[in-house]
Amino acid sequence: MVNKLRSGFFLLVLLVVANVNAQKTDTGNWFLYFGNQKINNRWNWHNEVQYRNYNFAGDLEQLLLRTGIGYNLSENNNNLLLGYAYIHSEPYVAGTDDKLETDEHRIFQQFITKQQFGRINIQHRYRIEERFVKDDFKLRLRYFLSLNIPINKKEMEKNAVYASAYNEIFLNTEQNHFDRNRLYGGIGYCFSKNIKVEAGIMSQMLANNSRAQFQIMIFNSLPF
Repeated sequence: MVNKLRSGFFLLVLLVVANVNAQKTDTGNWFLYFGNQKINNRWNWHNEVQYRNYNFAGDLEQLLLRTGIGYNLSENNNNLLLGYAYIHSEPYVAGTDDKLETDEHRIFQQFITKQQFGRINIQHRYRIEERFVKDDFKLRLRYFLSLNIPINKKEMEKNAVYASAYNEIFLNTEQNHFDRNRLYGGIGYCFSKNIKVEAGIMSQMLANNSRAQFQIMIFNSLPF
């Protein structure tokens, strides 16, 4: 049963990737890596790389590098984190095939709390971002809600196939307070309790338009 579910998961990923890669589409693709390394019972190191493309790969939209040090207020939960992010963006000039290159530096603070109801694993993340773009400063608030539900096992453990969903809203503190909203659904596989891979579709809704993004994600929580 496990082998069939695992084979089905990888077949789904390959089919979606092949479909996105073979067709001319407005669907972009994000390759995402999330590391969360435990230093001791209280402290952890967060490390993250996001490689975002306008197509499946090769047409860079954005490269994001994020890191931070966190502290658990309770055992393995209620994590406060202070971090830094570097973002290199290459947006297209409207109506042309030319690109602009911009660099952004961020300082961010976040709080993550987790809950479990039966098989349903819930995570809330509250984040504040201080954004430095050229000579401009912006402040943004984010709220992220995610669900992970194992399908073939009772817990998120080795060989578990799971359904995943999240929604994240971004709010600016200045005019035009709504920045964007991201809604995602996907399926994942746990190679172990600390390593999992996931693939799905995210719809990013902006004030004036929206765009779909295929996502391939790797999660690593192996300790030092």
